[in-house]
Amino acid sequence: MDFDDQLFRYFGTADIAAIPPAAFEAGTERMLVDFGLETNRGRRFGLWALMYMLGVAPDLDVAFEDAEERDAARDFMDMVDRAAKD
Repeated sequence: MDFDDQLFRYFGTADIAAIPPAAFEAGTERMLVDFGLETNRGRRFGLWALMYMLGVAPDLDVAFEDAEERDAARDFMDMVDRAAKD
């Protein structure tokens, strides 16, 4: 998954600063629907990661039934949080 491609797919632009609030809300709703329908574990995780970075990801216990996926998501969250502090 390419970050810019995903932004364009869900928000109509790759410029995150240019997304109007209504488009952000509509795009995140589409992401949540796609996330719920996605069956490929890798694409599902990638979509969740994008939602996490945008602040709209569902809680881990809701998003992932598998403990290994939840652990991977926690590791991702820790990595992103550490990078944001640097």
